[in-house]
Amino acid sequence: MNVDGKAAIVTGGGTGVGRATALDLARRGCAVLVNYSKSKDDADKTAAEVCALGVRGIAVQADVADDAACRAMVETAMRELGRLDILVNNAGTTSFIPHYDLDSVTPEVWARTLDVNLRGPFQCARAARGAIEASGGGEIVNTSSIAGIAGIGSSIPYCASKAALNNLTVTLARVLAPKIRVNAVAPGFITGRWLKDGYGDNYDTLKQLAEMRSVLRRVCEPEDVAAAIIGFITGSDVVTGQCLVIDGGMTIAAG
Repeated sequence: MNVDGKAAIVTGGGTGVGRATALDLARRGCAVLVNYSKSKDDADKTAAEVCALGVRGIAVQADVADDAACRAMVETAMRELGRLDILVNNAGTTSFIPHYDLDSVTPEVWARTLDVNLRGPFQCARAARGAIEASGGGEIVNTSSIAGIAGIGSSIPYCASKAALNNLTVTLARVLAPKIRVNAVAPGFITGRWLKDGYGDNYDTLKQLAEMRSVLRRVCEPEDVAAAIIGFITGSDVVTGQCLVIDGGMTIAAG
């Protein structure tokens, strides 16, 4: 897809991968609705940067776990941007709980993790379907994680939510075809505030370990993940239902 003149929603778009994706789309001539749940200042700043690149950019608050909020967000995109061609389901959450600490995984942790990471992308896709089809078809890209493939990551519920998101990607690709392609990216360790806040003083050590375990001896920057998302959107129009691992080769490392 040539995204020039098109419009996108990027959930969790104010920071990290979402911000990098929104700006990459804007550089290519795509208007962007920058969704946020709590990070209003970051989302406003990203939307302003989108506008500075010569396209429309707006920041819209919506908790993707709330179906009514998802539907209202799509309505705002149609009203303010005039169309919708692309949905990037990037919003996510987790609780940093060691996998051995089963007793700390409360029902509330399960509920919030699944509501945002699994039900959220479904609800956004459902809300966006009619608008994307009305624009002639388009793309949905889900931000998953190697946690959903290798069972490693911040918590067991997070791993499970991303594994389920990978499955949802396939089923939605089948259901929404032929007008909408649905794919996913599965990053490994991503530098930035999210993991810094989660891992605290252990961040640098864990980053170094991830680099050592990677065959490329590096971890992801947000821009690396954004490039893969953009690749699905602007690349071959016959790719759907796929999940692309972006981890510097960590999951293929021997030994």
